[in-house]
Amino acid sequence: MASRDRLTQQVSHLQDEILLLGQMVEQATQKAMDSLRTRDTRLAREVYEHDLQINEKRFAIENAILILFATQQPMARDLRQLAAMLEVSTELERMGDYAKGIAKVTLRLGTFDIPIPMQELDDMARLSMTMLQKSLQAFVDGDHRLAMTIPQQDNEVDQLYNQVHHKLIETMIANPETIDQVNLLMWVAHNLERAADRVTNICERTVFIATGEMMEVDYTDDESEDFPDEE
Repeated sequence: MASRDRLTQQVSHLQDEILLLGQMVEQATQKAMDSLRTRDTRLAREVYEHDLQINEKRFAIENAILILFATQQPMARDLRQLAAMLEVSTELERMGDYAKGIAKVTLRLGTFDIPIPMQELDDMARLSMTMLQKSLQAFVDGDHRLAMTIPQQDNEVDQLYNQVHHKLIETMIANPETIDQVNLLMWVAHNLERAADRVTNICERTVFIATGEMMEVDYTDDESEDFPDEE
């Protein structure tokens, strides 16, 4: 097989692996939300423990990309594509951490009786995961025009985040003894909002592959992303 054909085949395989990693992140996020809705600590532990598989998939992708850098000497667009894949795999792994963080909230809440704005939180999760699906398809297809439109949905996620924030503040004011639990739920909303922000980063990588230019498709303040005591 010619060197060019071999590189094309290997890049196609890596694209499939990135799509698979994206599916793993989606499943983890959905399960984490299910665990919160039903207070299912068994499911929450499953999400928490399976995060290791997401990490391993990311490292496998990165290792394969580094091997291609070393053995195939990619040029121009291929080089941009492989470099972007490194970044996208990192974004996806971090989104997996957000799902793990939500599962951790379920475990910490236990059976504590507190109203949870699940409708808004579920809508945030649904929107962010829909954005993720579209962004990864745009990335694989090299559709930078589609990638430029996806971050517009982040505004909807932000609006839902504000709604959740206001409801939780009201809960805390009405019941000051819930402050610790409210703070945990704030982190659920925070993680979902940040997941949508990372989709924007994936879209920017798609534009980078097509144009060779790094540009901000949408502006998002760089906030602290670490869940308290997250390892």
